[in-house]
Amino acid sequence: MRIHRNMIYNRMHLFIILVLAYTVQAEVPKGIDKIPKVKVNKCCEKNEIYIGKHCVKTNKTSEEWMPLFVTEKGVSNLQINYTLIIGRPDCGHVQTWPIYHYYNSTDRLRLLPNGVLRHYFDHIDIPDAFDLDNINPTAPYYDYEQGKYCIDKKEEGITSEFALVCLPDAHRQWIMSTEFLVYNVVNPITHGISMVCLLIVAIIYFVMPTLRDLTGNIITTICMCLIVSQTADMIRLLTVFKNHISLMITETICYLSMLGAFFWLNSLAYYIWKTFKSRNVFLRITDGKKYCYYSGYAWSCTLVLGALAIFAHFTMDYPEMGLQQKSTNEEEREQIGSLGTIIFFVPVAFTVLADVFFFATTLKIINRMHTYGRIHHKLRHTFRMFVLLMLVMTLKWLFFLASFTKYEALINAHIFFNTFEGPLILYVCIFNQKHIAYLLQKTCCYTTFPCCKPDPEVEWGDEMTAMNTLNNY
Repeated sequence: MRIHRNMIYNRMHLFIILVLAYTVQAEVPKGIDKIPKVKVNKCCEKNEIYIGKHCVKTNKTSEEWMPLFVTEKGVSNLQINYTLIIGRPDCGHVQTWPIYHYYNSTDRLRLLPNGVLRHYFDHIDIPDAFDLDNINPTAPYYDYEQGKYCIDKKEEGITSEFALVCLPDAHRQWIMSTEFLVYNVVNPITHGISMVCLLIVAIIYFVMPTLRDLTGNIITTICMCLIVSQTADMIRLLTVFKNHISLMITETICYLSMLGAFFWLNSLAYYIWKTFKSRNVFLRITDGKKYCYYSGYAWSCTLVLGALAIFAHFTMDYPEMGLQQKSTNEEEREQIGSLGTIIFFVPVAFTVLADVFFFATTLKIINRMHTYGRIHHKLRHTFRMFVLLMLVMTLKWLFFLASFTKYEALINAHIFFNTFEGPLILYVCIFNQKHIAYLLQKTCCYTTFPCCKPDPEVEWGDEMTAMNTLNNY
């Protein structure tokens, strides 16, 4: 009886063991299926690779890119369960940075089994830099997590591994570099100082009633054109947010506004020359109509030349002339080509030559005059202001032209000179004009502090203003 009971217990234990073993064996495949796949970001579609600057479909299967996983110790040919995530990395407001891994390059990419992209960078020459197994173990590297990079194959003369990564947070060496400081710190400061000074000049000439004549309106328009040009030039030189800004549109706005400023300066020179040359200065035409006529000349020339420059860029320029690539680590960006740039800047040179002609002939007329009327006396100050404005704007334009060279020193000189353009124009248009200084003293000083008495020595034409001010004491 006891033996029969033991046999029943043994059979029950054996049945339970078999059931558990079958359950475990049945659950193993399900556990394997539940293991998450490694996500790999691919820049182009599955059947596309980079050719030039665009994703192009491949005709052969062998040309397609497949991820090759390599361990930190260099073990390759791993069987990894992965899935491709198509699209560029989501970097937010951070700049994207291209990396090229080709034969004998100093940048090497390695895709780890966990989906992390490791970027090795050094300047040690190795026999076969494209070999993933041949990597200097002491070389510095940086890891990019999933979602902060995309990798693909690129063919442009040579075949290379291409990765587009988000700018890493640990970039102290960039912050300490001279190029980063000049382009992203000094550049906004210098342009900002000039823009503030130009804005002050524009506001003063627009607000003061006695300055809203033809000359004042032209000065206001020139200052607004220069403000737009300074803003676009500042954005054009930035390197932090370059992937979110179209360089071509920024350059077009910069060149157009600068061209418009010089055409308006040419209009001012013509107005002064024609007034001094005319025997009858009391013409039956208002300053408003004159401003409309000069607006038609300045804006029509600016827009026509700008349209011709853009048309020449897209139809006549060589394709490679519109690309800018400062180094192998910087992505090519489309910009205005050489022919379009010539169409933008050659007219500026002609306007400067025309201004020099107006200056020389007007100076001869002034030297021959023995008596001055009220209008001529006022225009003498305007003529002096025009000459100084021409010198400042021409010097700024020459520095701007020099910045197109490959020398960093000339680019830095252009950036630093922007600090002086705005203050110089502020001095020429405001502080160097005695009657404007008197109007500001009368308006600001006397209105705010009644005990502050303006200077009794005034310019010709401000006598009535002085009388009204002195009568208030």
